[in-house]
Amino acid sequence: MSHLDFGITLKSDLDVRREVKLAQQAEANGFGYIWTFDSHVLWQECYTRMALWAWNTKKLHIGTLVTNPIVRDITVTASGFATLQKISNGRMELGIGRGDSSRRVLGKKPTTNENLMNFVQEFRDLTGGKTVTYDGQAIQLPWADAGVPPTWIAGYGPKVLTAAGKYADGIIMQFADPHLIKWCLEFVKQGAQEAGRDYREIRVQAAAPVWISDDLETAREHVRWFPALVSNHVVDLLKRHPREELPPELYTYVQDRKGYDYLHHAQVGSDNAQFVSDEITDRYCVVGSVKEQIRRLEELQAIGVHQFNIYLMVGDEEKQVATYGSKIIPHFNGKKSAPRAKPAKSKRARGKAAPPRASKKK
Repeated sequence: MSHLDFGITLKSDLDVRREVKLAQQAEANGFGYIWTFDSHVLWQECYTRMALWAWNTKKLHIGTLVTNPIVRDITVTASGFATLQKISNGRMELGIGRGDSSRRVLGKKPTTNENLMNFVQEFRDLTGGKTVTYDGQAIQLPWADAGVPPTWIAGYGPKVLTAAGKYADGIIMQFADPHLIKWCLEFVKQGAQEAGRDYREIRVQAAAPVWISDDLETAREHVRWFPALVSNHVVDLLKRHPREELPPELYTYVQDRKGYDYLHHAQVGSDNAQFVSDEITDRYCVVGSVKEQIRRLEELQAIGVHQFNIYLMVGDEEKQVATYGSKIIPHFNGKKSAPRAKPAKSKRARGKAAPPRASKKK
């Protein structure tokens, strides 16, 4: 059975001082990753915030969940990540997909799978200090010497998942439904086999919101927006694949969807989620008591999930981090339940500027 890591994802709409405290609290509570949405019109720009997280933590891996190949030029993205690799001492991770909210609010469509995979290869070359040909011009980031960030590719459909199996270091799936995850992983395995790769070297991430409570009615209302978010990708899939190529559990719930307002993207209580049933909410998200949370995560671990990533944007964020750190994460790392770690106070939050720290090369 795979080891299970834990991460949190922020939506980019919180005060960055609170975000820094959440990052420090997560690190103290046994989380290994912190991710951020990248939708620069809807919310705050992610690169400046990731730099602050990197400066104020020591072990957390930091990344986008997800960026895309087309809003920013490849040279901009590679330079930004290569710089953050230096700031973080090699803790950056690239989460990337074809593009959703950051493209659609501009009235544009996601890019192609081919562009996505080409971007991934050029990103690796540039952040590794190699020379690439850019519009006929040879370019290089000669100072990029802090390591190539692992690349996680997000997707739902057979084509992108098969391609990801050929190219990705990790796979991101935005739901906590074991049945659908197993379906997705078959395409990843196929791609790995076609590329002569060992599938076991590919990391698997399930990302979803949680709400810890015995009151399921209340819990569902905190996370019901999430299957509505996923529905955007499902609708896009239905335009490109015959229904017989997709599992009914993935697409039947969108038949009563009336539309989607991206101005209320990933928002608790949004009208976007009115069509989402309790059944879909329970399958796609993780709701219930601590015992039920552990049971659901054990299901994911048993099918080969390596990281469970909490979409930390439903309220009571500090409490969720503390509860996972004291009652759930210890179950998966063989430790007894630990006392809750209090959020660390950053020097900046106490009104003191953090002094420069010496660079440490791995």
